[in-house]
Amino acid sequence: MAAVEPIQDRAEPKLGAVSLVEDSPAESATPNEPHAPIIAELQRRGKLSAADHHRAQRIASESGDGLLRMLVRLGLVSERDLAQAFVEVLRLPLAEQATFPREPVAEDRLSLRFLKDARVLPLREDATTLEVAFADPTEPFLHAALAAAAEKAIVPRVGLPSEIESAIEQLYEQGPEEEGERETEGALGAIDEDDIEHLKDLASEAPVIRMVNQLIQRAVECRASDIHIEPFADTLKVRYRIDGILKEVEAPPVRSTAAVVSRVKIMSKLNIAERRLPQDGRIPIRIQGKELDLRVSTVPTLFGESVVMRLLDKESVRFDFDALGFEGRPRQRLLTILDQPYGILLVTGPTGSGKSTTLYTALSRLNTQERKIITVEDPVEYQLQGINQIQVKSAIGMTFAGALRAIVRQDPDVIMVGEMRDLETARIAVQSALTGHVVLSTLHTNDAASAVTRLLEMGVEDYLLTSTVNGILAQRLVRRLCPHCRAAAEVPPALAERLAELAAGAPVGIFRPVGCPRCNDMGYLGRLVIAEVLVISDPIRQAVLAHATATEIQRIAIAEGMITMYDDGLLKALKGLTTVEEVLRVAEAA
Repeated sequence: MAAVEPIQDRAEPKLGAVSLVEDSPAESATPNEPHAPIIAELQRRGKLSAADHHRAQRIASESGDGLLRMLVRLGLVSERDLAQAFVEVLRLPLAEQATFPREPVAEDRLSLRFLKDARVLPLREDATTLEVAFADPTEPFLHAALAAAAEKAIVPRVGLPSEIESAIEQLYEQGPEEEGERETEGALGAIDEDDIEHLKDLASEAPVIRMVNQLIQRAVECRASDIHIEPFADTLKVRYRIDGILKEVEAPPVRSTAAVVSRVKIMSKLNIAERRLPQDGRIPIRIQGKELDLRVSTVPTLFGESVVMRLLDKESVRFDFDALGFEGRPRQRLLTILDQPYGILLVTGPTGSGKSTTLYTALSRLNTQERKIITVEDPVEYQLQGINQIQVKSAIGMTFAGALRAIVRQDPDVIMVGEMRDLETARIAVQSALTGHVVLSTLHTNDAASAVTRLLEMGVEDYLLTSTVNGILAQRLVRRLCPHCRAAAEVPPALAERLAELAAGAPVGIFRPVGCPRCNDMGYLGRLVIAEVLVISDPIRQAVLAHATATEIQRIAIAEGMITMYDDGLLKALKGLTTVEEVLRVAEAA
């Protein structure tokens, strides 16, 4: 192992007597505050508001805890943002989890209790130095204590607290999982699922709160879109949906099922006594500095209530067609349809194919001072500035059709209907388009051409359909290849000819997933759209009036230049954005 330079020989601040450079601290970070430069850096990067800083300051002074630790505990700043501030101000490197040791380091000189209390992790050592990851490198006297205990010069690094704590558990604690389970079992005691008051008390106990909070926090760290909590006869399963694929993760003990479900129901303000009927709720929450909205759904099963929580990250969603993956001819056709002064744009695809995000992106493009936009949604997923959004409430008669009748009298320019579920909603939407409105909506069909036949089967008259529908967008989501670890792959012989046609003379090359720390060894990082856009032209109108099949309508559209979802996916595979396997998973050749 190459020797690591001691801190005394580097241009890095010495932590035992750290004097952080206080150059231009932010307005709310007072100069005599010990962590003023760190606070100033967080505010400079827009990660901490003055109001949140004062709030954390007040709570920290009342509780006696450190300010920086309180910022993370309250969810006002994420661990990574705080670590980045340390890196910038102290000019220390960030210790990534992938570089953590596989065996304990300096175990004979540093006690487990000291490591946990100080939140430090020894990384590696040589004859004269010990490299250590600090959760807070500015902690006074910590550097000197480590140097004295290890009898070596300390080389500091910045680490994320959760990663340091997890590594300490794995490296230094014996059987952490069994110990944690025993602690939970002891705290839960004997559970009587019919005693509602007892369940309420259990759901408010620290072990259960910690379990549920950890489930949500890990989901955020893994970029999960959904959390599935599923009870079975002798086990409790927890699965995260990451980039559209379910992945099983470590779950709480099976005896805690009732308490965990009750905790989620209390957080989402549901009736914990009602376990025979499905319920829906929501949890507004702040984790790692992010504003999250959790949509909660419970249904009774044979062994208890199954819970699904959908995580909506309001800050990370980008309503931009380029970011979603729209490009080339499908993007041009979609923008042409959106530029029409009136008519209907339908977005089709199965549940979870990104239809709502596409509609929100279209609305963001249409949202100007000259237009009044009203939406009818079930539920309202994201709040858009300057747009009037209506939540459907079927229990009191506020249905899609009922809301549509009312909003037509509100003089809107653009109307968005969350979904065309029945003939009444479809007819009102058609009438709205006939009277000069732009109407956006969704439909559940497999491809663009099938949407036409679906509306005809619902009972919409063919002449009204051809007069109002401007275009139909069908889409799917495929996983995006991690750009940091993808590798070249062999072209499947069955697709070689088609890929060569799409490449139009360019060299044919595709990629495969590998896996690295940045993508959690999955090989994929995020998702993107593959789409087909059918423009209602005169030949297609004639085919609709003749009640042609979806196959015939699609054949005409392809002859007029429509790129199918399958081909759009293969084009993205040729560009290294996704894999051929992903395209084949969600789309099929026309």
